[in-house]
Amino acid sequence: MTILITGGGGFLGGWVVRRLFAQGIDLRVFDRASDRRLVREIAGSNADNIDWRTGDVSNPDHVMKSAEGCSFIIHLAGLLTPDCANNPILGAQVNLLGTLNVFEAAKSQNMKGVAYASSGGIFGSSDGATPYPMTQYGAFKLACEGSARAYWTDAGMPSIGFRPTIIYGPGRETGLTAGPTLACREAVAGRAYTIGYSGKQDLIYVDDAAAAFVAAALNPFDGAHAFSLIGATEDVPDIIAAIKLHIPEAEIDFSGDEVPMAAEITPTPFEHILGPQPHIPLTTGIAQTIAHYKNLS
Repeated sequence: MTILITGGGGFLGGWVVRRLFAQGIDLRVFDRASDRRLVREIAGSNADNIDWRTGDVSNPDHVMKSAEGCSFIIHLAGLLTPDCANNPILGAQVNLLGTLNVFEAAKSQNMKGVAYASSGGIFGSSDGATPYPMTQYGAFKLACEGSARAYWTDAGMPSIGFRPTIIYGPGRETGLTAGPTLACREAVAGRAYTIGYSGKQDLIYVDDAAAAFVAAALNPFDGAHAFSLIGATEDVPDIIAAIKLHIPEAEIDFSGDEVPMAAEITPTPFEHILGPQPHIPLTTGIAQTIAHYKNLS
C-alpha cells in the first residue's frame, strides 16, 4: 500500500509523513517544491528517503503520473486565503481544478479513496452550521465538497473532506492564521510579535489534524463525507497567556480584524467511521510548539 500526499512538503504534510513513517506505511510526496526542509524538521532524517515527486497540482498530467501505483491520496496541496484573495483565478486553478485532478487520478488508479483538506472557511462569520463562505478560498473549498459527492455518485470514489479552522503547531509559518505558531517561534527567539487577527476561533493542534487524515487513509469507508475538524474555541488573549506560561517575558500582542469564519463550528463526529481520535488541549499544544522551536535554536 502506497499513499500519495499532495502538498506533502508543507507543515501539515510533514506531520502526516511523520505519522505514516511511524506505522511503516509506504508513501510518496507530490509537491511543487523539492525543498524537504520543513518535512525533515518535523519528521526527521527519514524525509531524505521519501519518494518525492515535483509538479503542479493544477496540471492533470503531473498529478496522474504522480499517482501511478498508489492506493490512496491524502490531498493537502492548495493556496491559502490571502493568495486566493489576491488572485482568485489562480486560486480556482489550484484549489478547485487541482482537486478535480486528484479525483481523476484516484479514479484512474482504482484507488480506495481520497482524504482532502476542506476548511472551516466554508462557513460564514457567524454560523458554523450552514455553509456560507465569505472568501474565495472558502468558496473553492465548498465547491470541492460538492465535486467529491459527485465522484461518489458517478464513480463510486469514497472520500472524506476535513474542515479545520485554525491549525497551529510546529511548522505553521504561512497563511492568515499562522499567528499563534509564529508567536511561539518569535517568543522563543526573544522577539516581539503581533498576532494579526482578533477574536475567538477554533484551534486544533497539527498532530490531531494529521491523525484524522491518516485514519481516513488506513480505515476503509464508503460514501462522500465532510467532517468539521474541531479542537476548541480560543480567544487570542488565551493564546498569549498560554505562551507566557512558558516564556513570561514574551512580548506578544494582537491586532486586526476577526477571521471571516465562525468561531463556533457545529461538531460532526466521525469516530464511528475512523475510530477514536486524539485531542491535545491548547496549553499542551502551545507547550509542544515552544519546545519544538527551542530544540531548533
